[in-house]
Amino acid sequence: MIKHLQHEEYVSKVQVFHKKRVENMIFDFPLENQIHEEVEYIRDKFINIEMKSVKFKDSLFEDCHFENIRSSETVFENCTIHSTVFYNTDLWEAKFIDCKMENTTFEHNKHGCHLDTAKENDVLIYLVSFLGSLAVLPGNIISALYMEKIGRVKIIGGSMLISAGCTFFLFLSFSQSAIIALQCLFCGVSAAAWNGIEVVTVELYPASKRATASGVLNALCKLAAVLGSSIFASCVGITKAIPILLSFTALVCGGLVALNLPDTQQKILQ
Repeated sequence: MIKHLQHEEYVSKVQVFHKKRVENMIFDFPLENQIHEEVEYIRDKFINIEMKSVKFKDSLFEDCHFENIRSSETVFENCTIHSTVFYNTDLWEAKFIDCKMENTTFEHNKHGCHLDTAKENDVLIYLVSFLGSLAVLPGNIISALYMEKIGRVKIIGGSMLISAGCTFFLFLSFSQSAIIALQCLFCGVSAAAWNGIEVVTVELYPASKRATASGVLNALCKLAAVLGSSIFASCVGITKAIPILLSFTALVCGGLVALNLPDTQQKILQ
């Protein structure tokens, strides 16, 4: 969801150049997040630059020179290119869609594996993962301190219902900081539910049944995690309602079922 918000913000800041004529200009600065539509480039030079998320559409390149170009998510669509030289660039044929070329040459194309993808914000990704893992610690401490006072069943049910609320509030989250805060709250609260489940299963079932059931349920949890990631990734660009409602429904149902579990505080272990 954070990456989707970043993409929306990036798209909202796109620069559009429409029906312009540029002559005898040297482009020696990066071009990023731009759309050039019906622009005429006459005797221009693009030298030692990086093009990131640039789209040339219905444009004309006449007697231009491209040299030492690195590109990412850059395409030429329905352009007319005359007497132009591409020297030491990574502008492959696939980046020219329905273009007309006359007297155009490609010399010393860059070799090797050039990934045509934008750079990830690695710092933010690791920070989000770190904060989510760190938030589990207070959840473990609080559940350990209040397991006897509140009760196992209330810990599990309340934790799952609060976690459902965290997922539901994603509807109202339109900033990265709000989503990170909800993630930390979700991780901390859900940790209490896991601790309660581990205590209840020990007090309800003998070791032989508990070990087999735990193995099966852990395998199902891993499968559910894969399915959850796949569903969310496919839906987040369309609508966030589907993954949010699926998570909310599952957590609410689990919380209500957990509240009906038998109280095991005074039960003798088997």
